[in-house]
Amino acid sequence: MSSSDGDLLGHPRGLTYLFGSEMWERFSYYGMRVLLPVYCLQYLLLPGHAAHVMGFDTMKRAMEHVYGALVTPQQLQSAIYGSYTALVYATPLIGGYLADRWFGRRYTVVVGGILMAIGHFLMAFENYFYFALLFLIIGNGGFKPNISTQVGGLYKAGDHRIDRAYSIFYVGINLGALIGQNICGAFGDAQLWSYGFGAAGVGMLIGTLVYLFALRILPHDRPVRATQQTPRPSLSRTDWRAVIILWLLFVPGCIFWAAYEQSGNTVEVWSAERVDRLVALGSWSFTLSIGTIQSVNAICILAFTPLVIAFWHWQEKRGREPSAINKMALGYVILSLSYLILAAAQYAAGSGQVNWIWSIVFFAVYTLGELYFSPVGLSLYAKAAPKQVAALMMAVFLATSFPGNFLAGWLGTYYSLLGPTKFFLLVALVAAAPAPIFWAFDRPLRRLQQRQTGEADMLRAMPYRTPIE
Repeated sequence: MSSSDGDLLGHPRGLTYLFGSEMWERFSYYGMRVLLPVYCLQYLLLPGHAAHVMGFDTMKRAMEHVYGALVTPQQLQSAIYGSYTALVYATPLIGGYLADRWFGRRYTVVVGGILMAIGHFLMAFENYFYFALLFLIIGNGGFKPNISTQVGGLYKAGDHRIDRAYSIFYVGINLGALIGQNICGAFGDAQLWSYGFGAAGVGMLIGTLVYLFALRILPHDRPVRATQQTPRPSLSRTDWRAVIILWLLFVPGCIFWAAYEQSGNTVEVWSAERVDRLVALGSWSFTLSIGTIQSVNAICILAFTPLVIAFWHWQEKRGREPSAINKMALGYVILSLSYLILAAAQYAAGSGQVNWIWSIVFFAVYTLGELYFSPVGLSLYAKAAPKQVAALMMAVFLATSFPGNFLAGWLGTYYSLLGPTKFFLLVALVAAAPAPIFWAFDRPLRRLQQRQTGEADMLRAMPYRTPIE
């Protein structure tokens, strides 16, 4: 893609359309997700409704094989949430492979968008609940990875604008989440479930139409069916050590998401049941919707990201910036602190309701933990992984979300058994537990990266061409 198609604010016009399409897709995803826990507890799983869901008993038995006995409605709701979000992170691996090898990204995105729109509209009919989730899971696998990849396809190799392009694209993700959670969440507060799911479906249709309109200026892609494998350079002993360490960090990486994903699961349930959401401003008062509270995370990401980056730059100039793995360890600690805040707030309130301000404080601290872990993790795996297996190791980090969300669903089943205070203390403990593991790996990784740099410099100095080049 070149500027011949017309640049807009220094970037190809295709970026504007991809931004819009992704924004509406995230509107639909987060709008539906904010409805899911309260919809299950306040409607679907109540007597007289669950019996109408096709395959209800079969799916409940299947989930009990994964999560154990699901006695209370909240336990079943947590299992549904954990299974759905986990599979949403698993199918993009399949969707990306099918697009690369068989169907092409453009076709796969369109089909994925249509399937997701169907899934959202089916959510309005309780009978087809599990079929709706299936459409959403499969559709997301086709849409999500392939539209993100096309952002890079707008730029030529070496174009310095690509980093800023993905930053702009990331703004679209959070803007869509912010709007979707507020609009769909408002319908949820009014228990207008069909309208909320319908709004998510309309958002997905708009996102697909925006993408279809953009096809004329997006780069063409043809699936690649490799007929000959290029020999891969062998890994050195230092490379193997780096690979082993990155794999060893997989399990503690999963635990981060197990704690992190409670925000859309048990924290949302807690907000609906235990938080006084009335905002009184003199003679004027209003009630915060669940979606508005959930959207604080997106607001904080947009607000805190430049501040955190500036803070790291300030530390760097003074020689005090932590290493990537130490930042991730701090991410665990900060995430743990956010759940300690919830536990303390609920303990102070006793059996009463907690003031809405504590939800805002929670999400502010929670978001800092996310910013110290998630984007930094991408950087760590990109820098530490040997070049021969860089893509594979990046997939390893991203794949932590798959078992992590299953763990989130399982952990969430203890909410109704322990009560909010004890449960949030448990989540805080789970979140903090991997931090010492990451700190322990800081020195070994530093040494390995120094050796990798030395080996690369030595090979580049050789008079003949080497695989690393």
